[in-house]
Amino acid sequence: MTDAFSDADRTALQAAKALLENPGFAARITNLIGKPIESGIARLPAHWGDAIATVTQRALGKAADAALFTMADQPGLSASNRWHKLAVSITGGVGGAFGWAGLALELPVSTTLMLRSIADIARSEGESMTAAPTRVACLSVLALGGPSRGDDGVDSGYYAVRTALAQAVSDAAQYLAQSAGASASAPALARLISMIAKRFGVQVGEKAAAEAIPLVGAVGGATVNLLFIDHFQDMARGHFTVRRLERRYGEEAVRALYAALPAGR
Repeated sequence: MTDAFSDADRTALQAAKALLENPGFAARITNLIGKPIESGIARLPAHWGDAIATVTQRALGKAADAALFTMADQPGLSASNRWHKLAVSITGGVGGAFGWAGLALELPVSTTLMLRSIADIARSEGESMTAAPTRVACLSVLALGGPSRGDDGVDSGYYAVRTALAQAVSDAAQYLAQSAGASASAPALARLISMIAKRFGVQVGEKAAAEAIPLVGAVGGATVNLLFIDHFQDMARGHFTVRRLERRYGEEAVRALYAALPAGR
């Protein structure tokens, strides 16, 4: 069944797997500063986990309303990755000036910009932004991240995450398809956002921990945010490459070939 793939599409799927299954945001921070992310966790305020969960949930709700329901439908248009990186870097620089307290103000803006960038990449891979499954797939990218501090090694793989979200994704897409005035507060979307927030919150926690490390503080919130959006742009490129190939060859065939390919870059 996997023999039907062209050489170009095999190469594209290999590149997508290399993006989706390799170490994520925490590894990029460690490569930058030479210290594990745990060195910043001890510097965060008490009960930071609960605070990040609350901030993340609110940020995702606001970002979904602002970013996904206003995108022009132009499938195949090239993605503007550099513009989005610049914008997120600026918000990170401004938010970094306020330290930990700035996260609640900065994260909704950064998340909105990242979702716009994710949608931009989806569109460049031939997705229609008026299609409910595409909008839900954009949100789902924030649940992806490669191995990280919070992963248990069992459900962190790309297809494992998709399987875990499958029912919530289906319900949310059905709601969006039937509703003219979609809102992130609707039960079907709220449930999906809650599930995504738990996974995205791990990455947000790593971002907060990184910004708490003095050396990173010297580098600046702008650099941390640049790494943050670069990571999720990679997740989006991998995810929507897989979806493009699934439309061409079918989900079962793509998943079989994906499993057979090595995960290395």
